[in-house]
Formats: sequence, structure tokens, C-alpha cells
Amino acid sequence: MFSKLLTVFRIPELRNKILLTIVLLAVYRLGFHISLPFVNQEKVAESMQNAAQGDRNGIGGLLQVVSVFAATDLQSGSLFGLGIMPYITASIVFQLLATVYPPLEAIQKEGESGRRRINEYTRYATVVVCLVQSFALMWSMRGVDAGGQGLLLAEYQGLHWILFGTLVMTAGTVFLMWIGEQIDAYGIGNGISLLIMAGILARVPAIAQKWIDGIMTRGIGIGTEFGIERLLVMLLVFVAVIAVVVFITQGQRRIPIQSAKHVRGRKVSGGNRQWLPLRVNQSGVMPIIFASSLLMIPFFLFGQLGRAFGPDSGPGSWLSWFGSLFAPGQGFVYSLGYIVLIYFFCYFWTAITFNPKDMAESLKDNGSFIPGYRPGVRTASHLESVMLRITYVGAAFLSVIAVIPTVIANTITDDIVTASFFGGTGMLIIVSVALDLVQKIDSHLVMRNYPGLLDSDK
Repeated sequence: MFSKLLTVFRIPELRNKILLTIVLLAVYRLGFHISLPFVNQEKVAESMQNAAQGDRNGIGGLLQVVSVFAATDLQSGSLFGLGIMPYITASIVFQLLATVYPPLEAIQKEGESGRRRINEYTRYATVVVCLVQSFALMWSMRGVDAGGQGLLLAEYQGLHWILFGTLVMTAGTVFLMWIGEQIDAYGIGNGISLLIMAGILARVPAIAQKWIDGIMTRGIGIGTEFGIERLLVMLLVFVAVIAVVVFITQGQRRIPIQSAKHVRGRKVSGGNRQWLPLRVNQSGVMPIIFASSLLMIPFFLFGQLGRAFGPDSGPGSWLSWFGSLFAPGQGFVYSLGYIVLIYFFCYFWTAITFNPKDMAESLKDNGSFIPGYRPGVRTASHLESVMLRITYVGAAFLSVIAVIPTVIANTITDDIVTASFFGGTGMLIIVSVALDLVQKIDSHLVMRNYPGLLDSDK
């Protein structure tokens, strides 16, 4: 393996791509240490500490969960405070619109030129989403007397400072979007995915430091908060989740395809047998993002209604209690709703991205067919039935992965950040992006007649 890594850096083009990607990721991480000058960093540190110490029912715990998908920390008050969440939101919206809005669907079918136009529309939409989200975030950072969190300094709570912070955070997100596009064009791997992975991996030093400090101060004896049995269980879960994620992410249902024979004079061509690979986890991590985002609505809605009626009143107490059932990582209701929504969005996203009718027509036009099924409607029906079955397995896998952090947070550790990293969506993103990165490096090596990183030595 070491010799293969040396081979990667001996190829000038591949070496330059990797170095450029590393530099851009370093710039991305550097931006998180550039704080907005009118944010009270002491209050920010206190708020983040409260979220890390078990404020999972409040806004702090919710922001910690959202930050996993956004490649940021929404409570940090930094230049990249929003991360790439607005770009992800805009991309999802346009992907959905391209399936139901005929003009966008026609643009999408234009090939490379259509893809560039949709990307341009996505950038414009990202700026709009940035302005709305950054203004809402800055508005929520006002003083406690004004109904905010009190994270802004007293002399900087005017509307003009909030608008200035909105523009700065919008510029930061647009810059991150530009970094992701530069990685796509001149670096290696998917830029946006690498930014998300870098944001998740950046949590590792803080998690390790917390456990080291806990072991040094409280010991590693059995039964303690940082006991050796808890550490061993978390390590076992960590390894098991990685193994299962790799297995399912790489898992495929291969459907045999036979190409028709063509006779031209005395020469017979075609008749080859190939495979049509259908991924078990066709929808990726998108159902988890959709489900977690949708579960925020009752948490916020009923919580605000409970505070509006008053916590001491009958309706207010009932509404607050009902909203607490949907707090991230809390109880049976949240987990059940999470699983149901993941199954729904798995089938929903697969129905959007996988079109068996178009695939059957493509096979028919290329002179290929599935043995035992007539080209056209029968082939499309068979592909749809196969995809329905494997999507059920993929949804079950995503449900287990999504619930693991809740189980860990309720049984082993109260730190939702540690739980989300050692098992769950964060690990799914890291492994998926790492596998995609290795495949892209392998493609460069194979083009130059070198063995891939995962190829066995002969």
C-alpha cells in the first residue's frame, strides 16, 4: 500500500490535483477561525459547551445535528457560519423541480449545456437562500431582551449591523461554493462532498480531547462516565458501522443483459452477456437529510406555540410536551417518525432518480434485452419490481444507521456530537466520500497502466 501511495505522488498531474484539493480544504477550515467582530465569542463558547454537555432537547442540540450535513457550526459566528447548507438546499430544490417542471426537465435533457444552465440557476438560488438564512441567524443572535440568544455584542445589535453580517456570511458561503467548484474542475473528488467530510472529520480532535481529559480526571474504571467498557463498545460500534456501510454502499444487484447478434456478411457481432448494476442504496444519504429536516418542523412549531401560550398554562404545557417528543435523539416517537420518513423518502428519491421506462427504452434502442423478458413494458416492469425490493433493504440499512446515534446518546454517552460521529450519518458520509475519492484516484492510475489502490498485489 505504501508503494502505491508513492506511485500516486509520482504522477505530476495527479499529484497537483491532490495538493490543490488539500490547499483548498485547508482554506475552508481556516475560514472557521475568522470570527465576525460583532459576535460575543464568550457567549458563543458557552452556548456550544451547553449543547455539547447534553442540551439535546434545546436549540443547541438541534444545531449540532444540522451541522453534520452543513459542514459548519451554526453557533460559531464565523465567516463560514452557514457552511454549504444553502447550496445543498438549492441543489435539492432544483433536482426535485427538474422532475415535475417540464421546462427544467427539458433543460436537463440537453446534456452538458443543460447541466451548466441548471448549475447557474442553482448558484443564483443559493445566494437568495443565503440571504434569508443568514439574516434569520443574525436576527436570532440579538440580545435576550429582543427575543434572541444574546450572542451579539451590545453595541452591534442595530439593524445595519445585522444586514452587514448577513452580507458577510452570504459572501462566505458563496466562497465555499466556489471552492467546491474549483475542486471539481481542477482537484480530485467531489468538491461539496469533500467539504462536508472535512467538516465532520474536524470534530475528531475535540472528541478525542474530551475523552482523554475525562479519562485523565475521572479514570477509566468500570462504571464511570468514561469507563473502559463504554470505550470498547463504542470502538466495536465504530468498526461495525464502517464495515456495514462499505458493504451496503458497494452492494449491487446485477441484472444480466444480453445484446442481440448482428450478421453483416460473414461476420457475426454482438451476442455478448453483460450486467446492469443497480445499487442497493440508490438514494444515498438524501433520505436521512430530508427526514431529519422534516422532523425539525414539529419540534420548532409546537415549541414556539407552547411558549406563546405560556409554559404554566394547560395548552402551553401540552404543546411543549408534544414538541419535546420530536427533539433530536429523544425517545421512541422521534425514532419511529425518523424511520417512517426515511422509508418514505427512500422510495420517493429512488422514484425521482431511477426511471425504469427510460432505461428499458435505452436497452431496446441499443439492441440489448434482459433474458426472459420482452423489451419495452415487460422489461420496465421487471426493473421496477427489482428496484422496489432492493430499495426496501437500502431503507432498512439507512434506518439502522440513522438510529444508531440516538441509541449511543441514550445508553453510552450524552454527547450527541460524539454519538453522531461514532455511528450514524456522519460515518455514512465519510465512508461514501472516501470510497468515491479512491475510485477517482484509481481511474487516474488505471489510465496510466498502474494498479489501483484497492487492487490486490500480484
